[in-house]
Amino acid sequence: MTRLEADSYSAHLRRESIRFRDVLALTPSGVRVPTCPDWDADDLLWHLAEVQWFWGEVVAARPAGPPEQHPQRPASRAALLAFFDEVSARLCDLLGTVAPDEPAWSWADEQTVGFTQRRQAHEAMIHRLDAELCAGAATPLPGDLAADGVAELLEVMYGGEPPAWGEFTPDGHLTAVELTDTGHRLVVRTGRFVGTDPASGAVLDVAHLVRVEGELPADVTVSGAAADVDAWLWNRRDDSGIGVSGSPEAYRAFRGAVGEPLT
Repeated sequence: MTRLEADSYSAHLRRESIRFRDVLALTPSGVRVPTCPDWDADDLLWHLAEVQWFWGEVVAARPAGPPEQHPQRPASRAALLAFFDEVSARLCDLLGTVAPDEPAWSWADEQTVGFTQRRQAHEAMIHRLDAELCAGAATPLPGDLAADGVAELLEVMYGGEPPAWGEFTPDGHLTAVELTDTGHRLVVRTGRFVGTDPASGAVLDVAHLVRVEGELPADVTVSGAAADVDAWLWNRRDDSGIGVSGSPEAYRAFRGAVGEPLT
């Protein structure tokens, strides 16, 4: 299991948020973010500020749904930094004092404060890396959080149990992701998810994956240190140091399921 204790997520969230803020405070506003090319440094700062404001509202109003009104973006860099300081401190304080099993809204199947604790620690860590890449000063991701980040990507962000309004059809391939420094091995089944979203009417036909339990033999194995694999799956670094062995067809299916950039 990669899942961390609630206190660990809260500590990571606070550290990663502070580092994110400190790096961007020294980065000129117009510098582009190489991993999010549509954004400059101020866009990145506003993005995480708005995200942390949103989830602070969700946790504070639990178990009610998400807020209907959003704040306006501050006009200046100084005002952006002040807004980030306020909402980040509030979110960190809230998540550090609420039990992870308390009911709270989320967009995922898991409707608990624990989901937000986990998701926001990863959100802050990845955007901290974005900020450092923007400034040309990247530092490693913490191994324990990165290992859980790989699991969260495979279980939630790129995959997971498909909703009842669609159907997942496996393609017959199993991919093992092995984290060489932490000893974790995660196995996923790739395939396609097809269905019509009853809320929006949108028809989906997308590559998908579902994690499976057990020490199953895999068609392809992807391996590397947790920090490298996590950043690579988030499309924040290239594949140097990532090992691939086994079926090329299975690897193509895996990359098809995790290739969509996330922000």
